[in-house]
Amino acid sequence: MPFLLVLGLAAFASAFSMRVVDPMLNILASELQVTLQQVAMLASAFTFPYALMQLVFGPIGDAVGKVRLIRVNLAMLSIGLVVSATATSHEMLLASRVFCGAFAGGIIPVVLATVGDRVPFDQRPLALSRVLLALVLGQLSGSALAGFIAEMAGWREVFWCAFGVAALAALATTFGLTEEGERQPLSFAASMARYALVLRNPLSIKVYGVVAIEGALSFGVFPLVAPLMVHQGIGDAKEAGIALAAFAVGGAVYTFAVPLLVRYLGLSGMVRWGAAGVGVLLILATRAHGLVLMAAIFAGAGFAFYMIHNVLQILATELAPEARGSALALFASAFFIGQAVGALGLTQGAGLAGVAAMFVTAGVGMLVLAGPAGLLQPRRGHVSPPETF
Repeated sequence: MPFLLVLGLAAFASAFSMRVVDPMLNILASELQVTLQQVAMLASAFTFPYALMQLVFGPIGDAVGKVRLIRVNLAMLSIGLVVSATATSHEMLLASRVFCGAFAGGIIPVVLATVGDRVPFDQRPLALSRVLLALVLGQLSGSALAGFIAEMAGWREVFWCAFGVAALAALATTFGLTEEGERQPLSFAASMARYALVLRNPLSIKVYGVVAIEGALSFGVFPLVAPLMVHQGIGDAKEAGIALAAFAVGGAVYTFAVPLLVRYLGLSGMVRWGAAGVGVLLILATRAHGLVLMAAIFAGAGFAFYMIHNVLQILATELAPEARGSALALFASAFFIGQAVGALGLTQGAGLAGVAAMFVTAGVGMLVLAGPAGLLQPRRGHVSPPETF
């Protein structure tokens, strides 16, 4: 479906803009004449409003139209990236990252909700996997290209590149997508009513609980990857970056395997095997003493993670079809809050019990999660006959 390409570009732009700062913190600290600790705040300055504003944009998308909202958010993200590229101080760059994070947070959940609106349930796993591929590629290329461009041309050019991607996505959604929904009243009471509608489905709390836990355990260990590398004598930051890139590559490979996985495992089987796979591989990571093996483990973990996460996305699109934007906003917020809490808890635990023990703890947690997560079943209505993608 052509509209999936446009939605995928919007998701790519959001993910790309999120990751561009990570590999060039040292360059920014030197040129802006601030400490590494100060410049590290740029990542949190994007992520915190990114997670918070999803709760705001979900009901807005349900009310004013999801495509309209995607267009506006991409335009505002583009403006914020121009300010980032022309920033003259750390404070100005920090403020622009807060601005960018706020509007980028209203893109991916609304994109997922739009897929839920326009694609029949039985075709949704493949459709969402294509958007997921764009998201993963945005994260991967954002980190990889930013480091290369920053060293070759400078950090401002990184933000100009991100602006180009966001502006292209804004143009694509303006001319390549049509708004199908009708405007509805937008008010605080109406927004709360939409969230209440979502939460009246008894499956909602279970889905949000599982996605928060998987985010806490799977992504919560990411800050501990470099310490694990040092602990096992494999390397440090560079090698950790390779392992995390392998995780993204595993996620990209997953998107091409979706039709076979759905056919042979079904959605419930994908959740069980995905969660169990992540659990086993996180435990095995503590026994890897070579970079190639560690990268292979993380690639497998990325593949397995997206097996469970993609199915949870599908379930979230069916929690309340009448308020799909709100349902996906809650889903995304639960996921990012889980990541933040998990990273904090596992990092603190590593100081007490060691890095390897936290990987084992996260792995066991994912193994335990596999059972109840596999019992989740969607609330399904009419399923349209299959179409060809």
